[in-house]
Amino acid sequence: MYKHFLRPIFFLFDPEKIHHFTFSLIKSTSKIPGVSFLFRSLYSVEDKRLERTVFGLTFKNPVGLAAGFDKNAVLYNELANFGFGFIEIGTVTPKGQVGNPKKRLFRLKDDQGIINRMGFNNEGLEAVIEQLKGNKKKLIIGGNIGKNTATKPEDYTNDYLECFNALHPYVDYFVLNVSCPNVGSHAKLNDKDYLEELIGTVQKANNTFENQKPILLKIAPDLNDGQLDEIVELVNDTNLDGVIASNTSTDRSHLKASEDILESIGNGGLSGQPIKNKSTRVIKYLSDKSGKSFPIIGVGGIHSAKDAIEKIDAGADLVQVYTGFIYEGPGLIKQINKALLKR
Repeated sequence: MYKHFLRPIFFLFDPEKIHHFTFSLIKSTSKIPGVSFLFRSLYSVEDKRLERTVFGLTFKNPVGLAAGFDKNAVLYNELANFGFGFIEIGTVTPKGQVGNPKKRLFRLKDDQGIINRMGFNNEGLEAVIEQLKGNKKKLIIGGNIGKNTATKPEDYTNDYLECFNALHPYVDYFVLNVSCPNVGSHAKLNDKDYLEELIGTVQKANNTFENQKPILLKIAPDLNDGQLDEIVELVNDTNLDGVIASNTSTDRSHLKASEDILESIGNGGLSGQPIKNKSTRVIKYLSDKSGKSFPIIGVGGIHSAKDAIEKIDAGADLVQVYTGFIYEGPGLIKQINKALLKR
């Protein structure tokens, strides 16, 4: 029903506006008695064989929703009814910020992709915590954290630390988002020495809590082999809990969209089918190079069960969807889980 009826209607409207409309629609319909049960019966696959224990957490299935969809943690309880094994909220910054000027979200329909330059728009730490206090504990929640755009380079670590300490009681794992191309200057965030400092500082804070939370690093799909070697060294040297591969791409090659269309869109991070092979390559390289010494969450271009299985075969322990969820609808999660059961 989604692909043949709802999606054609949704795609007639501005992507960001329809995103907010869809949130309101899911939120309101889920309050109707029996609707949440209906969603679960349509989309959830409950089977112990789907469980995965990764970085000390047991996921009821390996299919998650990537960060960026439920930035402010307003819909995770309702989204849980669509069969996800985990949901990652954020990116959260200490202070709320409006992000980049609109228009900043664009569909590439022929490519089944999206270009965004949202710029970490979110309501800020305090607002997100208020939402997370209503967690019905339906599934594992990840907290994707970043820095405010206006923060000076010497204060980057303080932003991550503030988010980490405040969110610690409310999420099950953390993701240090250092690879988003839409937040202005982030050269320092790609420096290996700085990443060691950042990870070490956050790990030190983690050790002050009675229950430590896993910490992961989200990396770009555009890294070359030498840079990926540095990531492997970094993870092993710091005992980081895992890596998410990958974020959006700045590469515009081999797209069906015309040069005129791409020029009119401007800069931004590309997600969806166009980056599928690129992210899978990163996953396989990290897995092979490290001897599978750390967990990997695979994300990027998953629009079918086959796409998800390719990521897992390449070395991913868990997978996440985002653009595929928008193009394929909630039935995608069920398709992936059913395909995994057949294996």
